[in-house]
Parts: sequence; C-alpha cells; structure tokens
Amino acid sequence: MAHAQQKAGITREVVPDDLRGMARRLASRGDDAAARAAYVRLLQVDPTDHDALVELGSLAAAGGYIAAARTVFAQAVQYYPESAVARVGLAQALIEGEDISQAVAHCQIALRVQPGMAAAHRALAHCLDSQGDPRAAAHRHLGYCGHAVVQPRTRMAGQLRVLLLVAARGGNISVQGWFDPTMWAVTAVYADYLGPDALLPAHDLVVNAIGDADYAGSALAAATRRMGQFGAPVINRPDAVQGTGRETIARRLATLPGVVMPRLRSLSRDEAASISQFPVLLRTPGYHTGQHFERADDRRGLCRALVGLPGARLLAIDYAETRGPGGFWRKFRVLIIDGVIYPVHLAVSDQWKVHYFTAAMAAHPSHRDEEQRFLRDMAGVLGATAMRALAAIGVALGLDYAGVDFACCDDGSVLVFEANATMVAPPPSDEPIWDYRRPALAAIAQAVQAMLARRCPAGAHPHREQMVG
Repeated sequence: MAHAQQKAGITREVVPDDLRGMARRLASRGDDAAARAAYVRLLQVDPTDHDALVELGSLAAAGGYIAAARTVFAQAVQYYPESAVARVGLAQALIEGEDISQAVAHCQIALRVQPGMAAAHRALAHCLDSQGDPRAAAHRHLGYCGHAVVQPRTRMAGQLRVLLLVAARGGNISVQGWFDPTMWAVTAVYADYLGPDALLPAHDLVVNAIGDADYAGSALAAATRRMGQFGAPVINRPDAVQGTGRETIARRLATLPGVVMPRLRSLSRDEAASISQFPVLLRTPGYHTGQHFERADDRRGLCRALVGLPGARLLAIDYAETRGPGGFWRKFRVLIIDGVIYPVHLAVSDQWKVHYFTAAMAAHPSHRDEEQRFLRDMAGVLGATAMRALAAIGVALGLDYAGVDFACCDDGSVLVFEANATMVAPPPSDEPIWDYRRPALAAIAQAVQAMLARRCPAGAHPHREQMVG
C-alpha cells in the first residue's frame, strides 16, 4: 500500500509495477536475498519510495543486517518524518545497536503520529525494560495484549509449521538464522500474553525460545501450563528451562564432580547492605552481558553498587579469583546441542568482568592464538576432567540447546559462571583475522539445523516447494 504522506518538494517518478510486484513476490516466497536486490533496483529508480524503503529495511533486519536496516529506515524517516512505521523500524534497528535513547525518541514520535500503535509500544517497552524503568509494563501491555500471536508473512506448500514460544518482556534465545523462510513457517507466540482460552495455532514443531528463567519466569510458567496442548515435539521444554535460574542452577550443579560453583544467594536490599565479606559480586537477576553487575571490594564499593543496581532483590556471588597465565582473566563458552559440546569462543581480558566484545581480542595476536587452539582442540585444551564436567552439566540441564560460560581451575575442574539456555554464538566481523573462528561457528549452525531436522515429525522434512495458490 502506497504511503499517503509525500515530502514537500519531492517529485516522484512512476515506478514500474512489475518491479515492485517482483520484489514483493520474491519476499513472499522467502527468497529474501533476491527480494532485497529487487528493492535496491526499485530505489535506484526512486530513492524516495516509502514502501520500498520500509520493506527493504524490514527484510534487512530479518536477515540480521542491522546496520543496513538502520541506514534504510533512517533514509525513510528523512523523507517521511511523519511515517510511524519507518520510525518504529529505525527504533528497532537502533535497539539492536544498543542506542536506546535514540530508539526511545523515535518510538515516542511514532506514538504521537499514530496513537496506540502496538509495534511502537512494544519497542518502547523493550527500551524501558533495558533501563529498569517501571513504565515498561504499561507499554508492554499495550503492545502485546491482543497481539500475542504473530503469523508468518506467507505460508507455502512443503513448509513445516513452527510454533516459536517467546516472552514479551525479553529473556529469549536468539534464533536468528535458525529458520530458512523457504523451509519453515514460523508463528511467534508471546506466551505471557496468550489468553487462557486462546487456541494454539496448528504446528508441526515447537521451539521454546524463552530462555531466562529469572527474567521471563511468568512467560515460562504460562508456556508450561500449555504443555498438554502441544501436538508436536518440543525443543527446550519450558518446564526444563524453569529450573535454570541462576540461584537454582547454582544449587543443582554444585554437587557435580569436576564442577566448582561459587556460593550464590538471593538477598533483599537490606540483607545485601549487611554483607561483610569482600570482595563480592552483586547483580540484578535477569540481565546479561555484564549489565547491572558490579564488584564490591569494601563497604564503600558495596554502597556504590547498591545505589546503581535496580531491582528489589539482588544476587550476591562469592568472588573467585580466576586469573591465569599472564595475569589475565579467561572465560570459555561452549554450547551443548542435543548432548554434543561445541566450542564457541575464549575471551582473554585484563578485567575481572570478562565479555568477548570487551576483551580486546583484536589487539592481541597471542590471545587469538590461544582461542584458536581452544576452537581446534577443545578436549586437548580443557582436559578430561573439564570435558566430563561439561558433559555432566549438559545432562543436569536437560535441555536440547544450552550453553556454559566457565573458567578452568588448576586441577582441571571448571568454575561455572553461567549455565542456561540464553547463550549465543555471535558471528565475527568479516575481517580476515577472525577466519579461524568461522569453522567452529559453522559447526554450531549445522548442529542447530540437524537438531531441528531430527525433531521433525516422522517422514516430514522441510523442502522447497511452489507457493500455495
């Protein structure tokens, strides 16, 4: 549908209907790469075409090309500042890039232009949640109530129907790249906003993407209540994920041989203020990538941490010194997919809070060499004790897809930082220095596809077909 708003002073050329129709037909049958190319051709004829900009931006975002999506939506906003859909598209791309303040501004403009726009409320709720802002709940309700089921944009012959369970608040597993749109028709169901009497859409496979038991507990509970209604195999059963909250999993894994679990306690703020043993780590449950996670080395540091951390309750974790050779901290990550352990990465850092994206791996060839050895020979680098411990963790988790972040101790055991379903294997940039990482990530992608195929109903496998109708 053509956008009614025209920017003053812009004379639009007539774009051939066959070019627009071709782009949409390609997108409708899941040939996203060809559809993107067709939209680019269309925009070469008319760079101000609103629908082409929005549809190209949406395709780019769906394919994981977030920078491209941000550029295209920004162009749409430049030409059509009153386009609510362009504003929300840009906001969503900015959220992926963690530019939350700009995303909030675009959501607010979208809601001024189009009051009640569900997509704008959803994006704004995500932004406010990331900031610990209690106003997020009201926007989440406006965004998801009555919009709990999101159907695929097309349905083609031969596709298998996937029911993707997600939480409106977040805390979901990233399934970017899991489902080829020519093979799978994915219906997203926001479990925490699906009415108690609502029927589940028809499905051949259920993938529970609700991964954070601390942050998305209500959505997991809602999904668990629906277990009896699933008419197909389930990947990552929600009742199994419920047992992977940080406090629960610390108790469950502490008795496994070869596993070291630092003591973890859930405390009220008053209880946390009485901590007397330092150093101690404090974090707000439900957050990852180091967000709302602090180390206190003394009472002054404790007071600073309590002021900065949101939430009524906090997790207090005994600090364990894990510095190794060279005085660096190391954090290994593996994924466990259908019971098989796959290496993801090794981050080597000069900071106690180790994350791959802050570890300055690009600046240290020796760190990359160390990671390359881990990726090529995981068992040789970790040793038999650690490998047995990781296998035991996989069994204890009871999940089809999960991950473990850990350090290696001098005696070969693993000190677990985190073990749950929320782990991802983010791809590196195109720079040649990261070529050594690509085979390990390709193996993970193949393992995910094999897992999906094994769960397909007997005799049914996704394949390309002609479009229905």
